[in-house]
Amino acid sequence: MSENIEKRVNPFFEDYKTPHDAVPFDRIRLEDYEEAFMEGIRRDNEQIDKTINNPAKPTFDNTIINAEEEREGYYDLLDRVSTVFFNLLSAETNDEMDALAQKMQPILTQHANDVRLNERLFERIKYVHRHHRKLTPEEKRLLDSTYDGFVRSGALLDKAGKERLRQLTEEASLLSLQFSQNLLKENKAFKLVITDPAQLEGLPQSAIDAAALAWKEDNPQATGEGWLFTLDGPSYQPFMTYSTQRELRQQMYMAYNTKCIHDNEQNNLDICKRLVNLRREIAQLLGYKTYADYVLKHRMAGNVKSVYKLLNDLVDAYKPTALEERDELKKLFERQTAKLKGQKLTMEPWDAAFYSHKLKLKKYNLDAEMLRPYFQLDKVIDGVFGLANRLYGITFKENKDIPVYHPDVKAYEVFDKDGSYLAVFYADFHPRKGKQGGAWMTEYQGQYIDRKGVNVRPHVSVVMNLTKPTAEKPALLTLGEVETFLHEFGHSLHGMFANTRFESLSGTNVWWDFVELPSQFMENYAVEKDFLSTFARHYQTGEPLPDELIRRIVKSRNFMAATACLRQVSFGLLDMAYYTKKDAFDEDIIPFEKKAWKKAIIGRQRTDTCMTVQFSHIMAGGYAAGYYSYKWAEVLDADAFAVFKRHGIFDQKTAQSFRDNVLSKGGTEDPMTLYKRFRGGEPTINALLKRNGIKRQTK
Repeated sequence: MSENIEKRVNPFFEDYKTPHDAVPFDRIRLEDYEEAFMEGIRRDNEQIDKTINNPAKPTFDNTIINAEEEREGYYDLLDRVSTVFFNLLSAETNDEMDALAQKMQPILTQHANDVRLNERLFERIKYVHRHHRKLTPEEKRLLDSTYDGFVRSGALLDKAGKERLRQLTEEASLLSLQFSQNLLKENKAFKLVITDPAQLEGLPQSAIDAAALAWKEDNPQATGEGWLFTLDGPSYQPFMTYSTQRELRQQMYMAYNTKCIHDNEQNNLDICKRLVNLRREIAQLLGYKTYADYVLKHRMAGNVKSVYKLLNDLVDAYKPTALEERDELKKLFERQTAKLKGQKLTMEPWDAAFYSHKLKLKKYNLDAEMLRPYFQLDKVIDGVFGLANRLYGITFKENKDIPVYHPDVKAYEVFDKDGSYLAVFYADFHPRKGKQGGAWMTEYQGQYIDRKGVNVRPHVSVVMNLTKPTAEKPALLTLGEVETFLHEFGHSLHGMFANTRFESLSGTNVWWDFVELPSQFMENYAVEKDFLSTFARHYQTGEPLPDELIRRIVKSRNFMAATACLRQVSFGLLDMAYYTKKDAFDEDIIPFEKKAWKKAIIGRQRTDTCMTVQFSHIMAGGYAAGYYSYKWAEVLDADAFAVFKRHGIFDQKTAQSFRDNVLSKGGTEDPMTLYKRFRGGEPTINALLKRNGIKRQTK
């Protein structure tokens, strides 16, 4: 008797058979990844062999276009499996995924080097770069970026140089992965457990309820009551803002700011030092003085001097106001602690959020918890989607037939104003065990136009760590979390509106100091009355957010704005200090850090904390020598929003121009060309200074 058992097929090897060909998360198993990775590498090599063995003279069409378009089906396997695996490594990982990443990372880096250092392939590309038919601007951009990508990956190096580059890049990729895994483990390892209700003094009920839920989830068999606080944003930030227990605030602060410097396997100090040196050596091997010089060749800033000019101009403009903010906060601290018995207290970093909250309450009678009941997540979603509809005419419809990778994730179909399908949009809102901290936007499929002329639409995802619902209450957000949602949604619009021929130039595939414009632009709406009034309703009574609260929100917009600006500038200075090194970096990380950003620091620095070892942006997130981009793009976003303020914040004509000239163009043209086409001229810092209420200091 024989059994006819159908053999299971790796889902990466067949058509997905899902709505819009979305990733079949529900069918993917851990063992599918490695098999698909290895087969994807084999197919990549097969495609390259076809290209380099083509007997015809190299042309743009048979070398550049062919390589791009052949990846639309059979040969796109490696891209597809890599996208899914590494996205989930950040959003929904586990020990087995981490181990597989450690195994595959060197193999994938070696393969990438094999491609970029393939001499016969580069010879064809180099020939086409010099001899080609008349190209469209987008085709020319693709050709230039392809050629330059090979050169910047070592194609012009001699044999010894190429071998050294292989060693450096393979080590750097593995260390970047190790950095991220160490940080996630450290972040999730810390737990502050409270069993005495008296130690909850000052905390809002929302934070207490969330901590009780976290305790129950962590101790399902436990009897009695407890409250668990973690280093995830929705737990950490309310605790630091509201807890009256100074010793516990200190414990939380030190746990957060000493991640990855302890004497254990998660220590990132040596990893950071090695990464800085590896990147410097890579840049110098490729003919650049520093890694920053290498990076900035393809940025709007253009060079190190321009970056430092921006950062120094911001210090000069904002520091006087920041010092005034510091002194005002210090006076409040001294007044409120003077009545305490014992020696005079010194304000410490773990006091900053607590007393800033008190000062804001005193000056504006405004508190995040006053607003939270009006920002129910479901209503915020409606508001953000409604804003996109009002600006661009697009609509969102949840589709439960589209597979997701976790029950928290929602999947939507997005339709353009003419009713045509535009994109798939995933939203992943809440923190959990296998998820990195912070917030980001990513893609599972980029936009492009295939060989048949079909516009293949993108699948974009926003991943955040917003306040979770409890048994008693729905997810109620802070205004800051609403801003985070708007920020990542801005990135997603950049992806969803993509309308280019080539996937490698579509959506957010733009220069790094331009990519933050669409996201930071959207943040402006968080303090606009006309936007807030469209969705902010009390989750119990349905009453709209009172005009008086909106007035206080607008009035307090620039509360501690100068301090916040200098904090970002300090991160930019630290980043540049590492990546403008011309010689081997052998200094101790912590004192180097304190010296590097000193110009932007307005308070006393502690010598027992460290940012570098948890600074994912510049160590593992692609922002090395690029963190200044947030401030660069802030100049752009303030300047761009000024156009909307002049014509109306919902003006569809202005929005259509922004979509046509910025959001849909991807990297098909120089970003300043795109911006000037929308704005009519280059941006200035004036709109940002005006928005933040900063007056230029006269010298």
